[in-house]
Amino acid sequence: MTVREDVLKMKMVAPYLASTPREQRDTALEAVARALATKADEVFAANARDLAAAEESGVAQSIVQRLRFDEHKLEDVLAGIRQLVDLPDPTGRTTLLRELDEGLVLRRVTCPIGVIGVIFEARPDALVQISTLCLKSGNCAVLKGGSETAETNRALFGIIHDAAVEAGLPEACLLQVEAHAEIDELLACDDCVDLLIPRGSNAFVRYIMDHTKIPVMGHADGICHIYVDAAADFDLACRVIVDAKTQYPAACNAVETILVARTAAPAFLPKLGTALAEANVGVRATEEAGALFGESCAWEAVEVADFREYLECTLSVNLVDDLAQACAFVNEHGSHHTDCIITEDDEAADMFMRLVDSAGVYRNCSTRFADGFRYGFGAEVGISTAKVHARGPVGLEGLVTYKYLLEGHGHIVGDYATGKRTFTHRDL
Repeated sequence: MTVREDVLKMKMVAPYLASTPREQRDTALEAVARALATKADEVFAANARDLAAAEESGVAQSIVQRLRFDEHKLEDVLAGIRQLVDLPDPTGRTTLLRELDEGLVLRRVTCPIGVIGVIFEARPDALVQISTLCLKSGNCAVLKGGSETAETNRALFGIIHDAAVEAGLPEACLLQVEAHAEIDELLACDDCVDLLIPRGSNAFVRYIMDHTKIPVMGHADGICHIYVDAAADFDLACRVIVDAKTQYPAACNAVETILVARTAAPAFLPKLGTALAEANVGVRATEEAGALFGESCAWEAVEVADFREYLECTLSVNLVDDLAQACAFVNEHGSHHTDCIITEDDEAADMFMRLVDSAGVYRNCSTRFADGFRYGFGAEVGISTAKVHARGPVGLEGLVTYKYLLEGHGHIVGDYATGKRTFTHRDL
């Protein structure tokens, strides 16, 4: 069958999946978790083949980190599934209950989006997160993972799909596409795919947006900033910056640029340089900022125009005059993902959190907290830097929409147009 034929079948199945009770979907998720734990060795063997191929092809180590699926990653995804099972059903919630007139009652009720296509980077754990989130929220999912983890993705998908179907969910609830050419087939399915979520480079996301009529939600670059204010606790700042850069450098929520208030820089940068050197973090800085590191660390002189998303243990450093300039810099040069201020000044923090136009704006904590699992969402299908339909880590709430349900007793609009009857518009 072609991708289109498979997706058309999925579109027909979507209403039935949407109408399954929470208990059935949760039972399926529990079955998925058991199957993944039982068949872990099968997944690890497939991942070993992918890692060997990546090493042979000379894939950068920052990318290899994303490809790895080991015991730690397995425990993370299993914890995410357990969290999902415990979360309430995002569907079927009444968000509006209004009497339009006596006996004419309007309800707005949450419901699944339908068929969601997710094209994601070479991260095997993403396949588990995305598929289980879609199942919990009653959505059918078309999954296309990165080719670098083709073996791992195939093993994971087979385990998840079989467990879900054996637990009673429709056969067509999940679909995996593997060939690169199938992406263009998927992009043409604007009559049967309700939403696309691409995860990858800026160029890749832009390609998706430019080649489909399907609504697209997602983010591209993760250029996250930390601004060290004049009123910062320097020890706290160093601790947060090192974590935000080194805890998982290849993640989109790792910090890439440090901004420092000029008045604080002479005292702070030597301290930061020592911390970064001890953590083996490379430093690229403007000439002005770099000169203030002294002998604390090695640094490379660059212009602001060369700042970028590194996805490795490297970051950029720049000086700013004040809070207003820091906010303007973040809004101009950032990717509206996650940005943070380090300060003990409540007014400065409040202004930063109001003026910075990002999906996540933090104070005195690591940017690495920008994650669906850490937010208690039961993992995420991705992080959206758009402002609609969802923003930030997209968990269950971002995977539902709503419908209006109206019940009457022979009510007709003509009676209201002629004045025979009038609306009450009373919230119940």
